[in-house]
Amino acid sequence: MPVVHQNALKAARQAEKRRVRNRSVQSSVKNVIKKLQTAVENKKTDETAALLREASRALQRAASKGVIHRNTASRRLSRLTAQVRKGVVPA
Repeated sequence: MPVVHQNALKAARQAEKRRVRNRSVQSSVKNVIKKLQTAVENKKTDETAALLREASRALQRAASKGVIHRNTASRRLSRLTAQVRKGVVPA
């Protein structure tokens, strides 16, 4: 039977905690983006501004925590903003 070092066990526990936290953050970001895209599709202009702000905050928070890269957050926000301005969501 191989020897399992304590630091390897601890690293595995930490990685699992991070994985769960990251999935939660990613899920919340996706949900906010879906809400925004639905509002744009349904031409709800009054909601889109608030949802765009919410999406921006969620993306920046995820980037600051290291869940997604900051350039990825910027790119997604840029594309969402363009979609809101056009009023069209790509399929």
